[in-house]
Amino acid sequence: MQTNFTKEQLEDPGTQRANEILRACVHCGFCTATCPTYQVLGDELDSPRGRIYLIKDMLENERVPDAKTVKHIDRCLSCLACMTTCPSGVHYMHLVDHARAYVEQNYKRPLTDRMLRWLLARILPYPGRFRLALLGAKLAQPFKGLMPDPRLKAMLEMTPRQIPPVSRNDDPQSFAPERPRKKRVALMTGCAQKALNTDINDATIRLLTRLGCEVVVAKGAGCCGALTHHMGRETESHATAERNISAWSAEIDGEGLDAIVINTSGCGTTVKDYGHMFRNTPLAAEAARVSQRAMDVSELLMQLDLPAATDQDLTVAYHAACSLQHGQQIKTHPKTLLKRAGFTVVEPADSHLCCGSAGTYNLMQPEISSALKARKVKTLEAKSPDLIAAGNIGCMMQIGSGTALPIVHTVELLDWATGGPKPPAMTAPGTAAKAVPMLR
Repeated sequence: MQTNFTKEQLEDPGTQRANEILRACVHCGFCTATCPTYQVLGDELDSPRGRIYLIKDMLENERVPDAKTVKHIDRCLSCLACMTTCPSGVHYMHLVDHARAYVEQNYKRPLTDRMLRWLLARILPYPGRFRLALLGAKLAQPFKGLMPDPRLKAMLEMTPRQIPPVSRNDDPQSFAPERPRKKRVALMTGCAQKALNTDINDATIRLLTRLGCEVVVAKGAGCCGALTHHMGRETESHATAERNISAWSAEIDGEGLDAIVINTSGCGTTVKDYGHMFRNTPLAAEAARVSQRAMDVSELLMQLDLPAATDQDLTVAYHAACSLQHGQQIKTHPKTLLKRAGFTVVEPADSHLCCGSAGTYNLMQPEISSALKARKVKTLEAKSPDLIAAGNIGCMMQIGSGTALPIVHTVELLDWATGGPKPPAMTAPGTAAKAVPMLR
């Protein structure tokens, strides 16, 4: 694609990167075939190719974004299926992230939009605040039909039936391996996940220590910054990321880290991009060092010789989170591990398509998100599985709200297969779940 940025415009690193990406696009349209919003809406401007044209025009002319452009950029899930499909290697993620930051700086949204986005940015990345918000949402659920804004209704509908107690395993500390140490790793405990489902981190710690890892929860580490980053709120997202870089750098410079393990794939995609985010800052070297050590938990488990298990006599429908299969290009590891653990693994039709969760997308774009959820649930249930497994808390919440099938994190099944407790989500209603002792 031909671009016409001025020399002065290209002095800005973000614009320079956008120019590189735009020039790589050859208008082929392959991306439209795998874009979920294009499939649902059928509008060229709701495809990656259409958004690229809008973004190019907005950036080249340095114009104040109009409502039409903002609408189509906002409708993008950032599922990154287009990047997997693109034969020209167009790095759409960096382009749309830059466009969102530009919109945030130059466009004044309607008051209700500003309030909702401010609320999400001030609550979701903070587990304590999020827990309080969830408690308030449970109280408000009976009145969801009275909500004037469908986005508020969507927020109430996404409230889980149970809010788990705080897990002290998420506090800064170190967990010793149960066998001679193979690796020393930092576990990213996340933010929203700590409020929505504490079983995932607990299972991860049990599994990794069982396989010979010392697991460190670094002091000062927290939210990866993805939620605010995808809203275009760069100052907030970078401040959050800086705290993680500082916390993990202290561990690297101290006793050392072989890996920074992440069990929420949306976070993993962002942490692996820290090197790019901070490439022109004094933190460039440290950020790159962190990104190089960041690993999805399935990547690490492939290095740890997970023991083969006997047939579990359970069929697991594996949902591939977009941030894992498209953002990190990890497609086979979770399925390989589940099969090694004795599970029969099936995949739904159109497994490359997003479930509609996408961070805060299901809250900000509820109609499109609901259509994608219905499609995903239908294809998963068509496989007649005993349960569903995924590697991202957002997908688990989204799909779980549309099906009666148990949905668990991949790591919970692997923990169970190697000696851990049965995942609580698989416990029959009315049956007391087995008590899980604290790890510390």
